[in-house]
Amino acid sequence: MHMMRKSPFHPAVARWFSQTFAEPTPAQAEAWPAIQAGRHVLIAAPTGSGKTLAAFLAAIDSLVRQGLEGCLGEETQVVYVSPLKALSNDIERNLAAPLAGIRAELLRQGLADVEIRTFVRTGDTPPGERNRMSRRPPHIVVTTPESLYVLLGSESGRAMLKTTRTVIVDEVHALAASKRGSHLSLSLERLSALCPRPPLRVGLSATQKPIDAVACLLLGSEGADWRGRADPTRRCRIVDLGHRRARDLAIEVPGSPLEAVMSAEVWEQIYDRLTELVKAHRTTLVFANTRRMVERVTRHMAERLGDSQVAAHHGSLAKEQRFDAEKRLQRGKLRGLVATASLELGIDIGEVDLVCQLGSPRSIATFLQRVGRSGHAVDGTPKGRLFPLSRDDLVECVALIEASQRGERQRARRDDGHDVSE
Repeated sequence: MHMMRKSPFHPAVARWFSQTFAEPTPAQAEAWPAIQAGRHVLIAAPTGSGKTLAAFLAAIDSLVRQGLEGCLGEETQVVYVSPLKALSNDIERNLAAPLAGIRAELLRQGLADVEIRTFVRTGDTPPGERNRMSRRPPHIVVTTPESLYVLLGSESGRAMLKTTRTVIVDEVHALAASKRGSHLSLSLERLSALCPRPPLRVGLSATQKPIDAVACLLLGSEGADWRGRADPTRRCRIVDLGHRRARDLAIEVPGSPLEAVMSAEVWEQIYDRLTELVKAHRTTLVFANTRRMVERVTRHMAERLGDSQVAAHHGSLAKEQRFDAEKRLQRGKLRGLVATASLELGIDIGEVDLVCQLGSPRSIATFLQRVGRSGHAVDGTPKGRLFPLSRDDLVECVALIEASQRGERQRARRDDGHDVSE
């Protein structure tokens, strides 16, 4: 389905897309008709499969059409919920390019100008900016679960949100197994009750098992049958493309034998091998499971590569330091970035050639999510190297690689150890 031939979108939107991309990804081709038909949609696909645009473009197309018809009011119609504040800012930046491109195409075709406003509302948003948002509501609000809860608890926030037509929940798998997921479910129900017509729900997820359980979290009461029983497939189109992407995965074993506890000799061999891999690639993302390990690995890598070539990224660093590291990697000024889960989700850090994981991440989904930060282009191949840190770790790493290559997926479990669907 080429965008310039029989496109479901307005000609200006279709023209912008065809000038920017060769063709829709499978996730986009399957999701767009369902969204435009008014069905809830859950898109489960690897990083780099065009999920974000699959969720947003149909909503943007609707806003463009309203603007051209002269009926686009100053009201919020799209709410995007992200689990991370940094990811919220990143999405707002990524929305700027398609909105500017479509606006330029409208001008080129001699059509009326349509200004679609976006706004990021998180805990970092200054009070003055929040007041500006309430005075002139944006068409698209980008927020977090916690800030959505705050908005629903204020009179001005409810007044702004009551016109919502579409709510997009990104990285929904990251919320499914925690109390944040339960908290978000409550907020989505409050949002539905607030609006004259319950908003369309669109969820974006990494590969997760069982996918129906993730759909139940996304839909809540919207996915129940007339008896109140969960039936997510009744009103939801599940686009599950998680098994379709090839990956380049391997285990890196040091020359010295692994013991129950890592020796200084083995650590030196790991630092040397990481340095070789970083030098062999343009940009490398190294994941460690603790902040202490991130700092230690960064220090040893900097001794080998230079202070300007390696940086650390974790939640204890100031926001400005994290943002600076992200921008330096994005601009090609860093060879390596060592991080905790702070970079696990889809923050835009540019093109990453290789992902190294130190120690078992204890989860297939987490491992694939992290490796998926490399080869981020639609036609790219994610490349990951797994470094076991003990003999027990080696067994688990081998199992992770084999399960990933077989296409197996982690079951979504709650904090108490039970499946999300239970």
